[in-house]
Amino acid sequence: MLRKPLLLAARSATCRKIIERTPMTRAMVSRFVAGSTLDEALPAVEELARDRYATLDFLGEDTADLAQATATVTAYQDLLAALGEAGLGDRVEVSVKLSAVGQFLNQDGEKIALDNARRIAEAAKAVGTTVTLDMEDHTTVDSTLGILGELREDFPFVGAVLQAYLRRTVADCHDLSGAGSRVRLCKGAYDEPESVAFRDKHEVDKAYVRALSVLMAGEGYPMVASHDPRMVTIAGELAAANGRGADDYEYQMLYGIRDGEQVRLAAEGKRMRVYVPYGDEWYGYYMRRLAERPANMLFLARSLMTRN
Repeated sequence: MLRKPLLLAARSATCRKIIERTPMTRAMVSRFVAGSTLDEALPAVEELARDRYATLDFLGEDTADLAQATATVTAYQDLLAALGEAGLGDRVEVSVKLSAVGQFLNQDGEKIALDNARRIAEAAKAVGTTVTLDMEDHTTVDSTLGILGELREDFPFVGAVLQAYLRRTVADCHDLSGAGSRVRLCKGAYDEPESVAFRDKHEVDKAYVRALSVLMAGEGYPMVASHDPRMVTIAGELAAANGRGADDYEYQMLYGIRDGEQVRLAAEGKRMRVYVPYGDEWYGYYMRRLAERPANMLFLARSLMTRN
């Protein structure tokens, strides 16, 4: 019952002001966000990289200002240079939201986003790592996949994210299951209408398995983004049934969620990657994490009751 209000709050400027001004919020956010700056996030990534892999996300979305989009690109270039200096290029990649680098600017947004994504991909290539384009709500899918296709002509290592709850996703999985393609499959974190998405949990689970089955049977590299124990088990079974070894797919989980399971999978020789966000633009990301795990609202409520 709380999921829809939380997702609406994620896009509310008023709610954002209240939450960001709450004294205890920062302590709560630190569970899911590795820091406000690169200097704060890097130690967490270095620690994770001892036994796991990571993807770093410089938080931001829905950018309406060209200067802000350019600043985001610079932040990614600095991030990638730091990964190279730390010798982490073989274990840490980056995730990018195209809306943060200009996708929906009023004039030439898609071209600006493509050019900016190219700059980030160039920086990734220079340090021997990869880039994954995050997916946002259903209105962005065609644009994002179109930019992905152009970007992969020069940077075939660039990966995509597909959301299983969208009714179109199995078809998109078929399109992206070819050799060299990297696809992160998640269930989906936005409040989508029933006309485009499955809304019942059982239906979403079945949609996830159908999409994952396509990816595992394909020639690409599936990235299984799920904290659901059943999906983790099914992914392993599908990988084995399709003759995939430990290096032919990977599991992905969010920073701060199911740490023990992450460690267990890594200890079993599985490739386990952690999605690590950082930066000041944490509000939308954090509210979507609350929506996925409404029990966390208890901590938020306690914080709001004590705010000055």
